Amino acid sequence: MAGVAGYVELLSRCGEARAIARIQGALVTSGRIRQSAELHDALIRALSRSARPHLAHPLYAHLLRAGLLPTPHTLPSLLKSIALSPAAPGAAALAVAVHAHAVKLGLERFRHVSNALILVHAGVLGRLDDGLLLLRTAAAVDAASFNTLISAYARAGRVADARKLFDEMPSRNAVSWSAIVNGYVQAGDGMEALEMFARMQAEGVCPDDTVLVGVLAACAQHGALEQGKWVHGYLKANGTMITVFLGTALVDMYSKCGEVQLAMDVFETMKDKNLLAWTSMIKGLAVHGRGSEALALFSQMESSGVRPDDIAFIGALSACTHAGLVNKGWELFDSMVMKYGIKPKIEHYGCMVDLLARNGLLEEAKEMIQKMPMKPDALIWGALMAGCRFHKNVELAEYVGKHWILLEPDKSGAYVLLANIYAASGRHNSAREIRNLMREKGIDKTPGCSTVEIKGIIHQFIVGDLSHPRIKDILTKWHEIDSRIRLEEGYIPDKKEVLVDIEEEEKEDALSRHSEKLAIAFALISTSDKMPIRIVKNLRVCHDCHHVTKLISKVYGREIIVRDRTRFHLFKDGSCSCKDYW
Repeated sequence: MAGVAGYVELLSRCGEARAIARIQGALVTSGRIRQSAELHDALIRALSRSARPHLAHPLYAHLLRAGLLPTPHTLPSLLKSIALSPAAPGAAALAVAVHAHAVKLGLERFRHVSNALILVHAGVLGRLDDGLLLLRTAAAVDAASFNTLISAYARAGRVADARKLFDEMPSRNAVSWSAIVNGYVQAGDGMEALEMFARMQAEGVCPDDTVLVGVLAACAQHGALEQGKWVHGYLKANGTMITVFLGTALVDMYSKCGEVQLAMDVFETMKDKNLLAWTSMIKGLAVHGRGSEALALFSQMESSGVRPDDIAFIGALSACTHAGLVNKGWELFDSMVMKYGIKPKIEHYGCMVDLLARNGLLEEAKEMIQKMPMKPDALIWGALMAGCRFHKNVELAEYVGKHWILLEPDKSGAYVLLANIYAASGRHNSAREIRNLMREKGIDKTPGCSTVEIKGIIHQFIVGDLSHPRIKDILTKWHEIDSRIRLEEGYIPDKKEVLVDIEEEEKEDALSRHSEKLAIAFALISTSDKMPIRIVKNLRVCHDCHHVTKLISKVYGREIIVRDRTRFHLFKDGSCSCKDYW
């Protein structure tokens, strides 16, 4: 091709870095590139689309050395290449220099240039306030201007700022909705994410895959099975191809909503399965107590040629924990190092400590903590403390509590568990001292919060909170439940876990206001007799609530699925899948 236009056309169709490099070499040898800003533009644009976008950076210096000036088309592609390769040497300095050139040449008034500058300042340089200033002072803005900054605010955890920008947008597109929905999901506020999705539908905006992946993640957070099923149905009704990302999101959603078989059905129909898909299914089986199946799937993954990473091993070790397979856990832990060369992280040590502690091997668990190459975190101490509680080892619990409190002196976890262990062992004075210490330090126990989905609407209950619009009906139902399980099953409230010094009768009232009990009572008055009840709890289910839920499942003949901080509990006919471990 002899002309500049021919090379520009060729580069527009070229996305492979090596091929672009060959064209660049030909242009350099012929001397053409030194005479044309358009050829620089075409090369920078092509490289920004390639797998090696950082190769575009030197071209800008070459452009300037040739005595040429950048055009409004040069800078957006160059800034995009910087955003895609922020770790490249000199990327941040180049971004600042490009901004200065844009101002000097008056190019920042072009919308595509100002949008690219917002992207670089907010995403690469981490200067969110500068990005906002650019948005406010831009000569022209569009949805992309806002979307870039909304996404950056969300990634930085500033979802309230992201929402303010979203609300002031003159017009929105699917990317805008995706940014705010996924922003709430990343912030752990799945309920707000689902509310925004409902608003999106009301405004007639067609959701894309990115939005739907975020919505499925929000459903997974709160156990919103009906809404998750709606998304799955929407995909089927519209003939949408289930990509690996959508498929993995569906697997995760069904697993976390207590429908592990539906998760497996989706997994088995996925044409493409990456490591994340395999890992999600392995973890889903593990938390449902189907450890042997999870480990079989892990072996199948290895046989299929998919190399497990550190996260996949966390799923496999969790399967061993839930199935009580100590020897298999050690085998996996060793193979991770010896076979795959993966250096164990603190999460892997946490899985092993949990596995050993659950199975009564408390001294082995303690020894593992002492030999770890890193300092133990609160999750590891909590796993060992839970084992001390279950196996009634007060002496070791005191050792654990001392170290855990030093690590987190202002959080309630260690104090509460240690007080419960003292109370269960009859050391009520010691339990009282712990509670007094909490009061002196102004430490409050994290309030229990449970959610239940009824007819597509998520209802939230917080321990002791009586603000629900149907609270009178809920309390009436709880009185009926309490009477029946006492009369028919001989239920006696376990008051050891009430961490307040009040009268015995008041302790029973406090127990009756636990969030999962309120949620179950509400579900019983709001659903038909054959519908499973699904509860999501932010903390570990206490001993009394676990026992009560078993009795309710038996007396009312209802299947009750509770997902707490550590696992799923499937209550059916007065039994539980978790084998009563705390």
